[in-house]
Amino acid sequence: MKNLLQAVLFVFLSLSLFKLLSCNRQNNAPSTNAINAINLKRGEIILCGSPNRKLGHVEFETSCTGKAKEDFNLAIELLHSFEYDEAEKAFAKVIDEQPDCSMAYWGVAMCNNHPLWSPPAEAELKKGAKAIAIAQSITQKSRRESEYIEALALFYKDWDKTDHYTRSVRFEKAMEEIYRDNPNDKEASVFYALALDAAADPADKSFRNQKKAGAILTSLYPDEPDHPGILHYIIHTYDYPELALLALPAARKYASIAPSSAHAQHMPSHIFTRLGLWNECIKSNLVSVSYAKCYAGSAGIQGNWDEELHGMDYLVYAYLQKAENKKAKEQCDYLKTINVVYPVNFKVAYAFAAIPARYVLENKLWEDAARLKIHPANFPWQKFPWQKAIVNFTRLLGFVHIDKIDSAGAELKKLCAIYDTLNKQNDAYKANQVKIQINTAEAWILFKEGKKAEALKTMITAADMEDNTQKHPVTPGEVIPARELLGDMLLQMNKPAKALVAYEADLERHPNRFNGLYGAGLSAEKLHDPEKANSYYKKLVAIADASDSNRIELETARSFLKAQKHSFRRQPVVY
Repeated sequence: MKNLLQAVLFVFLSLSLFKLLSCNRQNNAPSTNAINAINLKRGEIILCGSPNRKLGHVEFETSCTGKAKEDFNLAIELLHSFEYDEAEKAFAKVIDEQPDCSMAYWGVAMCNNHPLWSPPAEAELKKGAKAIAIAQSITQKSRRESEYIEALALFYKDWDKTDHYTRSVRFEKAMEEIYRDNPNDKEASVFYALALDAAADPADKSFRNQKKAGAILTSLYPDEPDHPGILHYIIHTYDYPELALLALPAARKYASIAPSSAHAQHMPSHIFTRLGLWNECIKSNLVSVSYAKCYAGSAGIQGNWDEELHGMDYLVYAYLQKAENKKAKEQCDYLKTINVVYPVNFKVAYAFAAIPARYVLENKLWEDAARLKIHPANFPWQKFPWQKAIVNFTRLLGFVHIDKIDSAGAELKKLCAIYDTLNKQNDAYKANQVKIQINTAEAWILFKEGKKAEALKTMITAADMEDNTQKHPVTPGEVIPARELLGDMLLQMNKPAKALVAYEADLERHPNRFNGLYGAGLSAEKLHDPEKANSYYKKLVAIADASDSNRIELETARSFLKAQKHSFRRQPVVY
């Protein structure tokens, strides 16, 4: 009887303790109202490509349990491939399953930070701040989890009073401490590398942050060959002319380990573009654009998804370098049919402006350049002055080359107004980009006015500025490189030796560009250097191998090569 009473008492105490712990856990969870106030993205996770949700493999240790743990890892895999909308849905699912999983709220805040894209919009900052505040309020979490949450909280702290770069550096420094304190935490290493890239100074030509991030990521790769973040961030880390070759192995693998991610299909083309590997760039973006169209249809997006237009910009750039004008024009014509996009952001603004600008400038269609219209007319261009400047710059170069200097001057005034706007917004990087366009424009106007020495000096200034400015991640490259334009100006001044130096310098930064190769070949030909001319022309016709290309430059190159071949055959044999 005594044993029975002890057993009953034990069961009663156990149930009471369980109930107490459950209540404590439940009380530790945020209220439904607090969760609803975040306005989480919800719904089925939409992916295209591989039907089995192949996104690489991540194991992120958290206090989330059961199904929530599995869903959390999926959310992190999506996050590492910048599938932010779908990642937020996955984190929301974890919150529904386990409302006191603090790291799920951290994940939502990371989705609204998107470190390597444009700074978060006000709505994203508000959402991220709410999510991270809930994460902070949950007491049932590990010390490591608290460190992750507090690090990200520094990014959102005083977001309405402190600039984006300062807050990014705060996050980087906090992640550095976590990285040092947790040497066996691979995710800490990966997210620290991401933070280093996000806080890198665009003016730092030593690439201090990038090299540090690259060393961390490449040391992790052998043990984590299918980790999407490692491969993805290696590509971003080395997305510079001086470093791009280091990322080629990652670029050639990333898409295959995350075949369900549209962004993973596109991202390798950043490196392919840097290295002038046009066929690989085209293949990458054809798949990416296809996935983006699939996603838009599956998600019920009104209009076109931003990732589609982003991929199209890279696709058109690569087509133009291969002289595949017909295919490039098809993309330009298709772009004209697009009037509604989601979301409206810096990427689509850039694509709308850059794609048609590239086509007319690369082909030197100056009449068309002067007549270039902004599209879509109902797009909020006032929010994207840097992108709008591309259209003004293109028109200006068109007017200059058809000798309508007054019209070119009117476009120059518009560029100067945009420059002033960006300065007032304290957007130094974009203001500098427009300043390069202004200097280039002034140089060509001076050239057409016969002030050649002054024109050359101003054009050299523009080229030097551009060389010292890093490419924005949104673009495959400048709509037309300044140093390439310097080469064009020098050729028109009948200075082929200096023109060749300019073209060769530009080809170092932009390998296998069609106009760069042609300009170098033509300069060498004018210098009576058949060996060098032969080398550049051969490379040009090998890269631009489209059978239906109508580029007259290819006819010039082929004629030279044919003449050289016949000349070699006619050489007498010496015994």
